[in-house]
Amino acid sequence: MKALEIKEMFRSRKARIVGAIIVLFLLWYLLKPAPEPSDVGAKGVATQQSAIQKWTCAMHPQIIMDKPGRCPICGMDLIPMAQEAAVTKPRELAVSEETIKLMEIETSVVERRFVATEVRMVGKVDYDESRIKNIAAWVPGRIDRLYVDFTGTIVNKGDHMVYLYSPQLLSAQSELIQATKSLQSLKPDSTDLIKHTFLATVEAVREKLHLLGLTQEQIETIERTGQVTDHLTIYAPIGGIVIEKMAKEGTYIETGQTIYTVADLSKVWVKLDAYEADLPWIRYGQKVEFIAEAYPGEVFHGTISFVDPVLDPQTRTVKLRVNADNPGGKLKPQMFVRAVVRAKTAADGSVVLPEMAGKWICPMHPDIVKDKAGTCDICGMDLVTAESLGFVTKGAAEPPLVIPASAPLITGKRAVVYVEVPGAEKPTYEGREIMLGPRAGDYYIVMSGLAEGEKVVTKGNFKIDAALQIQAKPSMMNPEGGKAPAGHEGHKM
Repeated sequence: MKALEIKEMFRSRKARIVGAIIVLFLLWYLLKPAPEPSDVGAKGVATQQSAIQKWTCAMHPQIIMDKPGRCPICGMDLIPMAQEAAVTKPRELAVSEETIKLMEIETSVVERRFVATEVRMVGKVDYDESRIKNIAAWVPGRIDRLYVDFTGTIVNKGDHMVYLYSPQLLSAQSELIQATKSLQSLKPDSTDLIKHTFLATVEAVREKLHLLGLTQEQIETIERTGQVTDHLTIYAPIGGIVIEKMAKEGTYIETGQTIYTVADLSKVWVKLDAYEADLPWIRYGQKVEFIAEAYPGEVFHGTISFVDPVLDPQTRTVKLRVNADNPGGKLKPQMFVRAVVRAKTAADGSVVLPEMAGKWICPMHPDIVKDKAGTCDICGMDLVTAESLGFVTKGAAEPPLVIPASAPLITGKRAVVYVEVPGAEKPTYEGREIMLGPRAGDYYIVMSGLAEGEKVVTKGNFKIDAALQIQAKPSMMNPEGGKAPAGHEGHKM
């Protein structure tokens, strides 16, 4: 019993000592002086409380609350959101220098400069319609001889083509012979009125024979010999290729019936298809380079002479016609070609062509270009200035505002760029919708939305846009922002 009593005495004494130590620790803690505001621990707590002002959902970042709680969509506990993300503007993203390196963000300055583009087209060679002539009978009769008896024959201007029998020629030739004899039989003392009458009669008969198809040499031979013929030789009006033969020897034909069709292939048309997106770069009178499948590596040149005012609704293309020389007859109708037009454009959309400065062009024939006003050598039309046809010189044009083609994010209806915000404490990028003009090679022409000297993101813009989407801010695919991403509606509780 004594041993148990001694053991209980030590146990109670130990308890009293432990209790006394606890009481002394509590008194020391309560009486300890408060820490100064400069204390590091106090600083950390104050900074954390000031930095964490908003609360958001990790699954639905568009949910932003002023105090902790649960997400109204999925029921998850809200997490604190850094003040940095809360104070930026809706379309802005602020990042650190380390983040820029991780996102590989690069920028480029918006500038004014002339940029060139190449418009590539395909098409085929065709006949020059202005160089196609029909050889027809100007009087009814019978074909006794066809000197050209198959298509594809090369003929020169003035070559005999048809030997035609026509009784109607006899009366007209007789009239010429009679009028010529009457004129020669006039007495020297005849009055001027009589001489003028006889001369007018001879000229009228000559013109009649000329309209029936006789050449000047044939008419002079009839006057000189006084002999008539019932046959007429028809000559080639131009040199070229016989592309059609529509009669046979022994056939009776009527006035105006076509016998041959001859095409001059020294010049040809090249018909090209231009997409509607390329039309800002196309102008009447522009130079075109093209190659034919049959002659790889050999470059041919031409001039745009016609731009179809109507768009083809099936192919969404516009037909262009190019006038081109055909050296050596290499270009044959129906050959396929690949063409390219190189152009620069000014801020107002005009094509810049320095070599056209001060030039005058025929509106009907673009090959006619002169240094001063005048008329066309082919059709006689008054020439017009190159500027009136949409050309401007580099000195008179304002360079357009351009950005690299990798800068805009294009959705079809909208174009978004991310602009570096100047003067920000941390690197900040602002999303901005702009209006783009045509693309010129590696650049886009900017119509509105940017100013010269601003910096746009050319690399890493997709990553910036993705970061804004995660924060439920306006972005390329979500212009309004604040909407739940697709696929999370099933988390509602």
